[in-house]
Amino acid sequence: MIREIVKIDEEKCDGCGLCVPSCAEGAIQIIEGKARLVSDNLCDGLGACLGDCPRGAITIEKRQADAFDEEAVEKHLQGAQPPHAAKPAPQTAHEHGHGGGCPGSKVMSFAPAAGGGCPGSAVRSVSASKPEGSDVVGTRPSQLRQWPVQMHLVPPTAPFLQGADLVFAADCVPFAYADFHKDFLQGKALLVGCPKLDDSQAYLKKLTEMLTRNDIRSLTVLHMEVPCCSGLIMIVRQALAASGKDIPLQTIKISIQGERMN
Repeated sequence: MIREIVKIDEEKCDGCGLCVPSCAEGAIQIIEGKARLVSDNLCDGLGACLGDCPRGAITIEKRQADAFDEEAVEKHLQGAQPPHAAKPAPQTAHEHGHGGGCPGSKVMSFAPAAGGGCPGSAVRSVSASKPEGSDVVGTRPSQLRQWPVQMHLVPPTAPFLQGADLVFAADCVPFAYADFHKDFLQGKALLVGCPKLDDSQAYLKKLTEMLTRNDIRSLTVLHMEVPCCSGLIMIVRQALAASGKDIPLQTIKISIQGERMN
């Protein structure tokens, strides 16, 4: 059928990802650094994403396209593979197909905790003190009290999320801001991710579940001054709205020279 549908100019698109969370149907994803329409039948053609593109790369065109399919959208948002969708991305080094999962994503809290259950998913207690005979390799103690920290690897049921003051940081922030541990991390749970290079829709879905399941006390978003990084704020605000929770939110911008800007 001939109908109106989103068109993305890849020459103009810089992959900032601001359009992704604005598409309620999840029809747009960042693939290989560019915004792309995942499937014609997921796009309603109403253009809710147009105003969120700083490059003017998204327009509406009339062309031959599959009809908009609400059932396919529902399956897509629930994680099912919709008809005509792009092939799923290959597994990364962190996504092993064998049972037990990746050892590097084992959930750990750096404090005494009751054990039990499956060894592959157990919460381990890890001493924060220096092992005997080891050399001092830093002058400041780490304030990190959990593992993992990457958004894709942290399960919504991780015990360290319950009752936490949560920091969601763009993954460039700790490199740019020298006192990240001292100023932002002490006593907090941490998530890190990149709204430009990672799957923003997956972030939105997982963060919504985290906020819904856990009694998060506060949420701080740390982002870089570059435009693409503001997508992290949009993801968090949409997740808060979807969760129905009234959680105090603070956003902090860091310059590329490592200075706090607000």
